[in-house]
Amino acid sequence: MTNKPSCVRAVTILDVAAAAQVSKSTVSLVLKGSALIPAETSQRVRAAAAQLGYVYNRRAAELRHRSSNTIGVVINDLMNPFFAEVLAGLERRLADAGYVTLMAHTSENLERQRRVLTAMREHHAAGIALCPALGTPASLTDELKSWGIPLVVMIRTLGEGDYDFAGADNGRGVELATRHLLQAGHRRIGFLGGIGGLVLEQRLRGYQSALSQAGIAFDPGLIFAAPPTRAGGHDAMHRLLAAQPAIPAAVSYNDLVAFGALSALGESGRRAGRDFALMGFDNVLDAAHSNPPLSTVDAGPAALGEQAAALLLARIDNPQRPRQHYLAEPRLLVRQSA
Repeated sequence: MTNKPSCVRAVTILDVAAAAQVSKSTVSLVLKGSALIPAETSQRVRAAAAQLGYVYNRRAAELRHRSSNTIGVVINDLMNPFFAEVLAGLERRLADAGYVTLMAHTSENLERQRRVLTAMREHHAAGIALCPALGTPASLTDELKSWGIPLVVMIRTLGEGDYDFAGADNGRGVELATRHLLQAGHRRIGFLGGIGGLVLEQRLRGYQSALSQAGIAFDPGLIFAAPPTRAGGHDAMHRLLAAQPAIPAAVSYNDLVAFGALSALGESGRRAGRDFALMGFDNVLDAAHSNPPLSTVDAGPAALGEQAAALLLARIDNPQRPRQHYLAEPRLLVRQSA
């Protein structure tokens, strides 16, 4: 006589609900990690699930609801520590809310940005935080909105549009940096770095505004465009010193440009803070430990990441809420370089 294998019925969410004496929806909320359920009820549900051997299939739940607990984060330049610090703040806030971050790096490549955004759509991301690559059209926000995925644009604005944004007041920040150099007695001040985009326009407006308030005419010959990198700053400073050997001061597009400029100053036999006044922008962690420590504008990168996450979570919670726009107030940090 052959023994037939016995059929064991799989434990379902209804079994857990019956054992814990709660509704199916309550069990679902508990297993998703919702904070809406009282702690005592949550403990009772989890104990019942463990006793019955029930395993929550998160992927199946995601497919049923056509979304997930994953947030797509698209960063344009992770070689810049500023964006790494933004990502750290963003990820920390999202993790506290029960989300997992899926990060993609575009390296300022528009085609790569398109591919990663499409992939995040295909994986039913619960939301997207985007720091757009240079040259991204403003129409992209309308396209992403048509997908039905909550979106926050961060750091780099895409101009006018009905989208949530978190960034810093770029114009105000560079105005503070330039004014500091003017108050130190410098009348000819260079501007190093930047190769286009609205952020550069905003920062140059701040530079021009400070000069105008001091009664100094804007001189386009003191603008030295370069990629916003160490190499770009190194090259821009060498070009500035070759074209304007007597110039005493400069504002940098960002801290990375300033780090490269510090290196070029050293190669020319000059030292920032003694022979030349140099300002950065961002206040990445390394700025306090450069040689010499870099005077800069604090944009609070980690806090910006947290604010971007907060806006995105609010949009996920209420897709119909009015547009949200957060601008961090920059703060001047004076160290030894200026």
